[in-house]
Amino acid sequence: MMFGMRVRGGLLAALIMIAAPMGGALVSVPAAAQTVASITVEGNRRVEVETIRSYFKPGPGGRLGQAQIDDGLKALIETGLFQDVRINQVGGRLVVTVVENAVIGRIAFEGNKKVKDEQLSAEIQSKPRGTFSRPMVQSDAQRIAEIYRRSGRYDVRVTPEVIEQPNNRVDLIFTITEGTKTGVKSIEFVGNVAYSSYRLKDVIKTRESNLLSFLGGADVYDPDRVEADRDLIRRFYLKNGYADVQVVAALTEYDPDRKGFLVTFKIEEGQQYRVASVDFQTSIPTLDATSMRSFSRVSVGSVYNAEALEKSVEEMQIEASRRGYAFAVVRPRGDRNFEQHTVSIVFAVDEGPRTYIERINVRGNTRTRDYVIRREFDLSEGDAYNRALVDRAERRLKNLDFFKSVKILTEPGSSTDRVILVVDLEEKSTGDFSVSGGYSTSDGALAEVSISERNFLGRGLYAKAAVTYGQYARGGSLSFVEPYLFDYRVALGLDLFYREQLANSYISYGTKTLGFSPRLGFTLREDLALQLRYSIYQQEISLPSQLANCNNNSSNSLLAFNPTPAFANIAGAPAGGSITEGGQTATDTSGQGLWCYSDGEASLPVRRELQSGKALTSSVGYSLNYNTLDNNKNPTDGLLIDWKQDFAGVGGDVKYIKSAIDAKYYTPLVADIVGLIHLQGGMLNQFGGSELRMLDHFQMGPNLVRGFAPNGIGPRDINPFGTRDALGGTKYWGASFELQMPFWFLPKEVGLKGSVYADAGGLFDYKGPTSWAQTGEVNVPGCVPPTQATATTPANAGTCLGLQHDNGNVVRTSVGVGIIWASPFGPLRFDYAVPLTKGQFDRVQEFKFGGGTSF
Repeated sequence: MMFGMRVRGGLLAALIMIAAPMGGALVSVPAAAQTVASITVEGNRRVEVETIRSYFKPGPGGRLGQAQIDDGLKALIETGLFQDVRINQVGGRLVVTVVENAVIGRIAFEGNKKVKDEQLSAEIQSKPRGTFSRPMVQSDAQRIAEIYRRSGRYDVRVTPEVIEQPNNRVDLIFTITEGTKTGVKSIEFVGNVAYSSYRLKDVIKTRESNLLSFLGGADVYDPDRVEADRDLIRRFYLKNGYADVQVVAALTEYDPDRKGFLVTFKIEEGQQYRVASVDFQTSIPTLDATSMRSFSRVSVGSVYNAEALEKSVEEMQIEASRRGYAFAVVRPRGDRNFEQHTVSIVFAVDEGPRTYIERINVRGNTRTRDYVIRREFDLSEGDAYNRALVDRAERRLKNLDFFKSVKILTEPGSSTDRVILVVDLEEKSTGDFSVSGGYSTSDGALAEVSISERNFLGRGLYAKAAVTYGQYARGGSLSFVEPYLFDYRVALGLDLFYREQLANSYISYGTKTLGFSPRLGFTLREDLALQLRYSIYQQEISLPSQLANCNNNSSNSLLAFNPTPAFANIAGAPAGGSITEGGQTATDTSGQGLWCYSDGEASLPVRRELQSGKALTSSVGYSLNYNTLDNNKNPTDGLLIDWKQDFAGVGGDVKYIKSAIDAKYYTPLVADIVGLIHLQGGMLNQFGGSELRMLDHFQMGPNLVRGFAPNGIGPRDINPFGTRDALGGTKYWGASFELQMPFWFLPKEVGLKGSVYADAGGLFDYKGPTSWAQTGEVNVPGCVPPTQATATTPANAGTCLGLQHDNGNVVRTSVGVGIIWASPFGPLRFDYAVPLTKGQFDRVQEFKFGGGTSF
């Protein structure tokens, strides 16, 4: 600021020179008092004279003193409308000379390919037909650069260019050099001993850049994500007994040579602790503290687990509230023994402050209805404030996957015993359009187009429509889920589906299934869920005519008389022709041809299903699911048990009881190796005197014992001149032990793991049809088919016209290796297994591949 004084006409006038922030011009302000009406305005084009005068507020007596003039000058400059403002006294008049800022005619962006013009226009403050301001333009350039940095482009450069136009107008051009994405080139851990860097990379969200990084975004450097990773690492150690752990720092450094960031996490692990004792105390006289023991997830001798401790506190506090102690607060206390590395835990239940919820305010939900958010709370306005219930509501809102961020804050209410809950949300896209493709050795090439919405109409509903078209499998489905039926925490699901399975190298027949299934889901606990369902579906079989033309009954008008050839001269009478397959020969002794076997023949149960036409199955069932896995996509620890039972016969044409159980136990071993024990079993029972259909039997292959083809094990039609269809069984069991290990020589981000395994299992006890009186395919008692003939028991095949099958009561075993790839294209798995023991008629398939993608 500069000050100057000059004597003119015997009067002393103070001339104050002020540097204008916008134009950099000097402004001269007289000290003489004036009235607003005496102000003369010069240089204005768009801004009215009275508007400029209005910024000068008169003082006492309606006069303008030095203070009022200074305030008016500042106010005019702050409007941003003027490039320069000068105040002078000319002939006793106060003259305000202004130079107006130009008007922006057009704003354009050049060089931007990764961010659309619309997004950039919404972020900047400069607008078309608005006032041009150089400081604002510089701020806009910085804002544009920040948008690019948030997407990982730290090399971005933004250069604003001003093009002057007639009539004090300008065009504003932002020239953008986007640069390449700045990725994370290296993630290192310092101080970790108990867990390898390879294992810790599984814990964090940030990923290192690799050849396939363009399909995702986790490798792009994001300081907020790195900071969140620090907390993930800390919580991981606390969950596994390291109570003293500290993630001291997350250091980031830009490497200009590698053109990326190097991230280093410094960890102080401390020692692993175990639980020495668990006690309960209370200061509430009428509450028995030991009654809370059943709600504790912490046990003596176990590894200290901070996550289990938190859940124990939450469940105890909720239980105390249910018992009428609305203000009870459960506080855990841990006394550490640093020498023995143990923790003695005490749960103290005390009376907390009597605080009530005055209001629950929801902010940020522009699409999601308020009630969808509020129903996740187990408390409402007017209830006692319970921190455990608030934390549970926050966790539930995050699990909805409707929001980018969820925070529940408390604000003071209208009195000291009132609080206001503020739910701050940021919504995200919940719709998905997916085009998926895959290939498996059983279904061949497969493609699926689906559209789904997790928050349909903003009401929290789930809806999905999908169409599948493949080499051997086709179909479509519609699904709908209402997660809160009648405002209860009960999920209603509705599924309409159509499936078509075509004949292939594993089955000689095709099937078509059209059905509908409503279901109810109940969350009994966080790790236990119950589902009740009803299913009704219609199923039919299709066969080429040449595979369904055997008829031994001349009175049967449904088929032309085309009998099974007699095997009386199986030893080789020379008359007529013969066919040989599977080591067996059928000889024509009549000279009339080989009848139906000359063009092949499907198994008797398959042809019976075809003749029966469409069959309607109506069943009710339930499932119990117990899940303690640490990660559903890539588990390393925990137990998953799925028990299912279905009862068919609630109307329809089919009656059976089908039960199945599947259990998987994962446990970390050494050096990032994970062990997996997989047990499974099932049983099919008939009731009501009805015969079991072949289609209702269990069909097994590599899903039970790897190394076998789909439908490759179990009871099978052993007629060497037919299609030898797999018949399935009513009982099965399976056991597998697998070791999964990373390829340590490959970057973690590649997502490849190897596995070695041993499988064992069996499928047996076929109870479907073995004869068909309508076509005369009935076995005479004591018949011996050629495939079962011995030197002491000769064949009399002519009396064996019914189904001859292998019961499959053999233990199948195999060993193998596999590659598991969590690829950006979807999960892929390659298996090579060699059977060690098998049945005589089993079908082997040593290599198996399956996987798919969405894009």
